[in-house]
Amino acid sequence: MGFFYYIKKYFKMSRRQRKSELKATLWFMPLWYIVGAIGLSAFTFYLDYVVDVSLYLPAAVGFSGQTLQVLLSALVGGVLTLSAFTINSLLVALTTFSGQFSSKMLVNFVSDRATQHVLGIFNGSFIYVLLNFLYVTHEEEEYIVATPVLSILTAITAAVTFIYFINHTTTWMQVHNISFNMNAKSKWVQASLEKELKPYHLEKEVVSESFPPETDGKIIKSSQSGYLQVADFSRLIKQANRDNSLLRFEVKIGEFIVEGAPVLTYWEYGQTVNPERYSKFLEIGVKQTEIQDLEYGLIKLAEVAIKALGHNDPLTVTNTIHQIADLLKSIGQSTNFSPYLFDQEQELRIILKQKDFRYYLHKGFASIREYANRNSTVMVELLTMVSLLSKTMDQEVHDDLWEFAHQTILGFDKDSLYENDCLYILEQLSELAKNTGKQKDYLFLLEYMLQRVSTKSASKMPFSP
Repeated sequence: MGFFYYIKKYFKMSRRQRKSELKATLWFMPLWYIVGAIGLSAFTFYLDYVVDVSLYLPAAVGFSGQTLQVLLSALVGGVLTLSAFTINSLLVALTTFSGQFSSKMLVNFVSDRATQHVLGIFNGSFIYVLLNFLYVTHEEEEYIVATPVLSILTAITAAVTFIYFINHTTTWMQVHNISFNMNAKSKWVQASLEKELKPYHLEKEVVSESFPPETDGKIIKSSQSGYLQVADFSRLIKQANRDNSLLRFEVKIGEFIVEGAPVLTYWEYGQTVNPERYSKFLEIGVKQTEIQDLEYGLIKLAEVAIKALGHNDPLTVTNTIHQIADLLKSIGQSTNFSPYLFDQEQELRIILKQKDFRYYLHKGFASIREYANRNSTVMVELLTMVSLLSKTMDQEVHDDLWEFAHQTILGFDKDSLYENDCLYILEQLSELAKNTGKQKDYLFLLEYMLQRVSTKSASKMPFSP
């Protein structure tokens, strides 16, 4: 009963969500390998017992039925042992990821194509050799060729795959690969979302005064509690075009909603609208997903850095901060997208709820800053990345970058900095002030920092930005 409910759940999902969920499971890819193993076993049976390829090859290549059974029984045990070691290694890796880095990373490792292919190869190899073992006879005078040759090659493939999996696991667990893969995943989510919305963005000025009165809007409430995981914008726009209506999102993708909370507001332009038509294009689930949620990638990276702070692992913290900075730069460029989506007739149909760059900057760095407490090395690295972002990003976000640095400095405890730490911090602040045009504010922070160091060290400080 539970199995059929589990399968039925996938048919209720949208195509994009179903693809993401299947990719994050361990059974889907091995299932195809098992199907392939059954087909290959049937083909092997056809070669040996229908075509009888042993008639066209030297007798030395073939095996008698009894000898082949001994061989296959050994191969079945060997492949099964390798599979057991692989599963054990997988469990160790998952335990390490969950305890040392973040439980949210389990999905990243499980959904990795290499991990799924390795498990598929082992499952397929075991099923293939086992099926071959079932139909082999005990006749001494019988010579079989295809079954032993292909079974041996399958066992060799499984052995090589085991070595590859050990190398893959140790490589994937390295700090720089972990943070880079998570960053790359988030960028892929961002790129796919931009590609999805690009046809509905127009270089057209929208005046808020032209919107219909707020009192005329009708609210669509959530029928369940959970996270807004996916919105099918294409179908929503087409439905709004048919109904001649305007939709406005009251929540952003990835935000938690309680039952009965407003999700959409719609305005009717003439005909009556059935709100259930719009609700079926929204997916609300019990967990956050990365399908359309840019914020979730930042949260996962920040959690890795926070866990590393707890384990006194500065290298992981530093590397993760670098990847967050790179992701923030990418998000900062995408937040310039207009929240207005138009149909093919250039009529406004959807108004999205979007967050600005300041929000994402806070989500990415603020929690690390909080848990770093008196760790001046982490603080210096944060300010270094903020300064670096100011060199590559538009002036529209310069105020946000400076404000974050300003709050970071004021948040230090009075006696938590060494003299050299002050020097390094002021170097980054000086650079940031030049890039953002905040020289006057820098002088205030300079005076604030000088109150915490000796006169000797103060002479080394960059007094002017």
